[in-house]
Amino acid sequence: MNSWRLSAPIDDIRAPLVEVRAGLARFAIATLVEVSGAAPRDIGAQMLITEDAYWGFLSGGCIEADVARHGREAMAAGAPRLLRYGEGSPWIDIKLACGSGITVLVEPVAADAPAVTALCDSYAARVPLLWSSDGVSQMAVPTDHSPADGWEDGRYTKLFEPRLRLVLVGEDGAALTAAALALEMGWEVALITPGGPDAPPFPGLTYYRSDPASALAAIGVDRWSAIAVLTHDREDDERGVASALQSEAFFVGAIGARARLEARRAKLRGHGVSETQIASLRAPIGLYGFGKSPRAVALSLVAEVGQAFHARSAAARSAAVSISNNAPLSSVSQ
Repeated sequence: MNSWRLSAPIDDIRAPLVEVRAGLARFAIATLVEVSGAAPRDIGAQMLITEDAYWGFLSGGCIEADVARHGREAMAAGAPRLLRYGEGSPWIDIKLACGSGITVLVEPVAADAPAVTALCDSYAARVPLLWSSDGVSQMAVPTDHSPADGWEDGRYTKLFEPRLRLVLVGEDGAALTAAALALEMGWEVALITPGGPDAPPFPGLTYYRSDPASALAAIGVDRWSAIAVLTHDREDDERGVASALQSEAFFVGAIGARARLEARRAKLRGHGVSETQIASLRAPIGLYGFGKSPRAVALSLVAEVGQAFHARSAAARSAAVSISNNAPLSSVSQ
């Protein structure tokens, strides 16, 4: 390795795909479809591969360059490959530090394929989509369900959910740091600062200067959205929290002392918020054990939101194993 691969942390191939698709005729997708033993990545992890770049990682840096090579060869040949690394692999010179065995499906994909268009459109529209492929033909169907990823009879399915969206209400150091951290995580970020400066603090986020209730209505909060109210003693704090709790957001949290919680609950009742909705409020916001500095509050908030999102997604899909652990070794490319 002679340079830093800054694209390695990308978990969602849709983000780079949307950016580079217009200049491509074909690309490759590598999907982790089977794991034997412990492994750094979960089943369903993916890489996006083009002729001159690749994004994502499947095994902590052990195999990515080789997978990218296979991806480019698959693109040139117009045929998929099923690769085995580690235990049961024909390539004894490529070692997996975890000692496991993994199977990766590498498939060439036409950039103008209808399924690719549907995938990119659903990403922009924040609509969940079920992607299915046998390595040769791809299908993409919008879905209201959360099925587990699967690998059966040589075809895998993968659920692409809308990316996590963090809506922050505030303007102090914690709010700004949380926004920057969330953007670095690849999340969609909206910042609501009533009467704030004309321009957003930095690029990459959407910015609203209206009251929180109006801004939340304009955003169109969905069940992949988290809302964090980080303002201090604003008259419209409770109206914003009330609107958030009455939305589809999977997470609503607010900063503030525990001693003020009962008074806050009373104000929320006055805004028509139900007891069930009030009980879902996370306050004070953030994971326990962090400090009170703006950066510590921001880090604890982003960590709590990320934890809640992954727990929600896992529960929605299933507690079962995502993809079959029985990909036949006879079908592995050599």
